[in-house]
Amino acid sequence: MSIALLAAPGQVGPPSTDYMIPSLFFGFFFTFVPALLARRLLNLRSGVLRIAFCTLAAIAISGSTVGRSMGQDNEWSLVTVFWGVTLALTMLMLLAFEAFVPSGLGPVGLAKELHRRLLRTRRYAQVSAISTRSGLPRFAADRPSRNSPERNAAFALALRRTLEDSGVTFVKLGQLLSTRRDLLPPEFIDELSKLQNAVPPAPWEQVREQLHAELGAAPDEFFKEFNPAPLAAASIAQVHRATLPDGRPVVVKVQRPKIVPVVDRDLDIVRRMAGSLQRRFTWARGIGAVDLAEGFADSLREELDFRIEARNLATVAAAGDDRSPVRLPQVHQELTTARVLVMEAIDGIPMGSADTILAARGTNRDALARTLLEALLRQIMVDGVFHADPHPGNILLLPDDSLALIDFGSVGRLDTQLQGSLQRLLVGIDQRDPAGLRDAFIEIMDRSDAVDGESLERSLGRFMARHLGPGLTPDVEMFTDLFRIVSAHGVAVPAEVAAVFRALATLEGTLAHLAPGFNIVNESRAFADREITAQLRPESLRQVARDELVSLLPLLRRIPRRVDRITAELERGTFTVNTRMFAHPTDQRVLAGLLQQALIAVLAATTGLMSVVLLASNGGPRISDELRLYEVFGYNLLVLSVIMMLRVLVGGFHRSESQSP
Repeated sequence: MSIALLAAPGQVGPPSTDYMIPSLFFGFFFTFVPALLARRLLNLRSGVLRIAFCTLAAIAISGSTVGRSMGQDNEWSLVTVFWGVTLALTMLMLLAFEAFVPSGLGPVGLAKELHRRLLRTRRYAQVSAISTRSGLPRFAADRPSRNSPERNAAFALALRRTLEDSGVTFVKLGQLLSTRRDLLPPEFIDELSKLQNAVPPAPWEQVREQLHAELGAAPDEFFKEFNPAPLAAASIAQVHRATLPDGRPVVVKVQRPKIVPVVDRDLDIVRRMAGSLQRRFTWARGIGAVDLAEGFADSLREELDFRIEARNLATVAAAGDDRSPVRLPQVHQELTTARVLVMEAIDGIPMGSADTILAARGTNRDALARTLLEALLRQIMVDGVFHADPHPGNILLLPDDSLALIDFGSVGRLDTQLQGSLQRLLVGIDQRDPAGLRDAFIEIMDRSDAVDGESLERSLGRFMARHLGPGLTPDVEMFTDLFRIVSAHGVAVPAEVAAVFRALATLEGTLAHLAPGFNIVNESRAFADREITAQLRPESLRQVARDELVSLLPLLRRIPRRVDRITAELERGTFTVNTRMFAHPTDQRVLAGLLQQALIAVLAATTGLMSVVLLASNGGPRISDELRLYEVFGYNLLVLSVIMMLRVLVGGFHRSESQSP
């Protein structure tokens, strides 16, 4: 605050100490109270200490500015201007603090937040340097085109190198993208399929510490034997053999130490990069980059919590109801934590290493492939819970030539509506019915309200003529072409359906290795025919009719009363139909918020224009030699206009944040 504003009335020059101290006190008090109001106007959660600091800084700046600008003989006439400028400056400082240091952190939280941002910035710079070294930025502006195989190959190579050198999170992101044939051209699928997440195992001492921290005691107290050499090591966890005190063999999956903070930081970067791409490039908005990143983050976080994997395994086993021909391991819940998973040891050989044994035993490979396919299709179409990553390493060949599924870190779930739609989709393909296939797609897809149904039906008809005509043998590429067609018509594939076809694409590779020449499409159609035939049996139809009738009984009881009421109103001529717009509370809140923002904006603009007119006017009584009353009113209105515009600005920020993906 300037010396002039602190001086007593009639005093020129430096004020006395006796007068300056109470002036500072009252100045701070009468500015701090509006600052609390500013916090409410901005809808912020700033603490008292932060408001006090911003208020003192604003008093110093505004006092000096107002005093220097207005002279020293009209201090008391500018008290309202001084308070208004101080309030506006306080609001600006609170906004700046909120942008860089969010409220509610506290000193310790602030230090942690700054450290987290420093680590994220360093990691972001590292990933950016890797992408630049790989030559990725020069491709990012354009969407991968299916008509430019050479450019796609170079783009895919740069992307794979970037993801491979960036660590576990980005490798897993690339592995996910390698299964999205509906989004990416073949060159990307082939290149990203080369990504591997095998890494050297963690030292035994670190594994022992992890087990001790999770189980609460040394491994020797829970296991009779524990093999320090891992069976397998991946980027997130490694698996060891062990024996329980009662002699039962188990496998222990232990999460790699200190992997969670690394993955969290990388997921934050993935989401930010996806948001940046979606804002800047049309192709990223077309594929839903933010939705892909969010779905990937959710899936990877589930994979980091082994308790979720244990629940997934229990759910799949319960849904199968002991009738599945594929064996599932049992989980020892008492020894399972977020970072340690103890399961029954199944004596089997990974399918990727079983060629020699299958040949020696003379096993019927087609029958084994059919068993595996039917087990997964039953999980998808009937149970609604399925293994989402059936690659050869997750499928074991047992001594009796049966199969076992392991590693349930990735599981898909479907509700009954999606299951029925998928069944109708397969029926539409089998019957070569473009209209039925279109309806099935519209039922299971997102954003179907803006789809041109007739155009989509014509495209599906051409698709059937190309893939399902006489003498043609359907293959798994047919599904890839199918989803490219619906994607081109603006129909977004929901995550649940994408997980189904990702699992089927992975299984197709496994079956091709197990039984070369096995036709997954024909076998899937045969399975669908058997399931639909089973649903049309008399006992099944009676059960469906009984269930539907039970659900309809309450409605049927109400129909006579409603019909009677309607006919009575028609006879009296009082029958009316009411239609209300914005009946939903969410719509009402949105509309009220928009109207409020518009009203404040109009008032701010009006107040600003009035202040300009008053400041430019030479009318009004003089308060001093250099200042008229209209000018004082103009300055106050200008400050009020700035405050209202800040309120509109903050409201817009809050609205954009709530509507962002």
